[in-house]
Amino acid sequence: MKHSIAAERMREIQPFHVMALLAEARQREAAGQDIIHMEVGEPDFPTPAPIVAAGIQALQSGQTKYTPACGLPALREAIAAYYACRFGVTIAPQRIIVTPGASGALQLVLGALLNPRDEVLMTDPGYPCNRHFVRLFEGKPVAIPVGAETAYQLNNAHIQAHWGENTRAVMLASPANPTGTLLTVPQLADIYRAVRQRGGELIVDEIYQGLTYGVPDTTALAVDADNIWVINSFSKYFGMTGWRLGWVVAPEWAVSTLDRLAQNIFLAASTPAQYAALAAFTPEALAIMEAQRQELQQRRDFLLPALRELGFSVLTEPQGAFYIYAGSERFGDDAQRLCANLLDKTGVVFTPGIDFGSHQATTHVRFAYTTPVARLAQAVERLERGLRGENG
Repeated sequence: MKHSIAAERMREIQPFHVMALLAEARQREAAGQDIIHMEVGEPDFPTPAPIVAAGIQALQSGQTKYTPACGLPALREAIAAYYACRFGVTIAPQRIIVTPGASGALQLVLGALLNPRDEVLMTDPGYPCNRHFVRLFEGKPVAIPVGAETAYQLNNAHIQAHWGENTRAVMLASPANPTGTLLTVPQLADIYRAVRQRGGELIVDEIYQGLTYGVPDTTALAVDADNIWVINSFSKYFGMTGWRLGWVVAPEWAVSTLDRLAQNIFLAASTPAQYAALAAFTPEALAIMEAQRQELQQRRDFLLPALRELGFSVLTEPQGAFYIYAGSERFGDDAQRLCANLLDKTGVVFTPGIDFGSHQATTHVRFAYTTPVARLAQAVERLERGLRGENG
């Protein structure tokens, strides 16, 4: 009798290594230990009250039927108006496809673009699901090692050095996970020209858009509003992680293709979530989100020098998202073991670099400042005690 086995692609789609640490942390919490969470990319803020109220109203008024596959027309129009108001970029609402989270957007974009063995250039370190989705559609993710010298971002030289005959697209993220670094509009324009000259597509992950500190908020659509693919989400800036809602801005030629694909993959995003998201663009909700952004900046400004004082190296200051990607080489060359040891000793949990790629991954860790400053201060005090034995 032949045994059932998973598809070959599943060998290359890895789990999040931090989930084992999170499971251990949850067990310790259940046993009564105080755990400080700095591992999950989800701020502690609740969804802004106007959004919650709109969701409740949608449920109470019976808005629970399917919407069109590309999303509620009113929401697509609201997103387009947001781009016009905030960034001065004109986008036809028909080019905006609402999806179940940014993950749904990634599936649509890569499903529409990739043939088997097509290559997508991306950073290492980078968000792991990007490479896994490429593999899911039988493409080949090409992870390009990047470091502090380029703010952990790709540049024109990377494109020239790694472009091959099978390269189909380049995927960027600004602000980026795990590094919190940004690309300026001129840098994006430089990369875009290099990609277009070679007949490729540029995909930009902007799911942390809005969460920037000391620098203006931007969009890649300011470079070319018609041909760049942009993926965004209501999860991070808008505080709607569990509502599972995102969107993609696509070139006009691809809209009918994405519509057809959406019909077959997920039919439509959550209807109550879409009605709730209409309230995300109200002055009341935007004021709440701006206050939250300011608090995140205060957390970053506290944690960044504190980590450096502890002995972690942070060579590039994060200007966005809510992460600090720190070198842990002073404490050995096994970041995963370091994370496990410090969870055991201190009750502080954060993410090993191996979740984000292979380049210098064993000597890097990611801290998420998704908890109040008072708790961050407790975490720093605990880590200072716990690291005494690690600093050889």
